[in-house]
Amino acid sequence: MELTGRLTADARVSKVTDGREVTNFIVVMNDNYKDKEGKRKEVNTFLRCAYWVSPKVAPYLKKGVIVSVYGRIGLDVYKDSAGDVKGSLTFHVNNIRFVAAAPKPQAAANVPAGQTTDDLPF
Repeated sequence: MELTGRLTADARVSKVTDGREVTNFIVVMNDNYKDKEGKRKEVNTFLRCAYWVSPKVAPYLKKGVIVSVYGRIGLDVYKDSAGDVKGSLTFHVNNIRFVAAAPKPQAAANVPAGQTTDDLPF
């Protein structure tokens, strides 16, 4: 399965208990359509991704980068602290193709401390 979208934040690498490393990131896929009345609707789908092949790709997976990821969807099932069964989807990535770089930020000279210059909504 192939999905294409923009990263919502910089990727992060985590170690699991057996010593393996996983690169985690979130991809947002934007879609739009016209409803029955002809009004334009926008749908944003966020998908958690896990890349187990190599953590060396993490420095290139920055907020705003557009990627095509190839892999499979997995279901994670667990019990919360109240004992209720919960589930979430994770896209287990086998291959990553970079489609476009992140937008270049504006000059940071006139940006107040604590604010960013990007105009990305996520």
